[in-house]
Amino acid sequence: MAAKLNIRSNAWLIAALIVAVTAATLLAMGRPLICTCGDIKLWESAVNSAGNSQHLTDWYSFSHIIHGFLFYFGTWWLLSKWLRTDTRWTLAILIEAAWEIAENSPFIIDRYRTATIALGYTGDSVLNSISDIVMMSIGFWFAAKMPVRFTVLTAIAFELFTLVMIRDNLTLNVLMLTYPVEAIKNWQAAL
Repeated sequence: MAAKLNIRSNAWLIAALIVAVTAATLLAMGRPLICTCGDIKLWESAVNSAGNSQHLTDWYSFSHIIHGFLFYFGTWWLLSKWLRTDTRWTLAILIEAAWEIAENSPFIIDRYRTATIALGYTGDSVLNSISDIVMMSIGFWFAAKMPVRFTVLTAIAFELFTLVMIRDNLTLNVLMLTYPVEAIKNWQAAL
C-alpha cells in the first residue's frame, strides 16, 4: 500500500489551483486573510480564544492530519485501481477544500456555536484554512509512505493526545456536530 512520493507537475498545478480558488472563495465569503489581531503565529494553543482557528496551526491541526489518513485509505480502497496516488491526493485536496468552505459557512459556524463547546467560534482565517489543507496533505502522504498499522496507531495517539489536552478531537467533533450529547458538551466545558 505504500506509495512513492512521485507527484507529477500537473498534480501540483491542480492542487495549487484548488487552494487558490478556495482562498478566493473564503475571501469572497468575508473570511479574514489572517487573524484580525494582526499577528501570524505558528501555533495557537488557546482553544477558547479569538486566536483559535486563525493562525497557522492549533490543536485542530491534528484532526486535519487524520483527515489525510482517512482520505488516503478511502481513495486507496475505492480508486487505486484507476487513479494514481497523486491524482487521489488532488481529489483529497478538493474534498478538504470543500470542507473548509462549508466549515466557514454561517450554517456550520452557528452549528459549532450551539452544538459544541466552541461558543465564540467565528470561523477560520484564510491562512488557517489553507494550513488545514496542508495538514491534510501531510497526513495523506504520511499514510502513503508508512505501514497501515503505524498510521492507525498515529491516528489513535493524536485522538487520545488531543482528548487529554483539550477534551476534544476529530471523533468528538464529528459526534457533536452531527448528534450533540449534552453530557459530552458539559464535560468539555469543564476544562
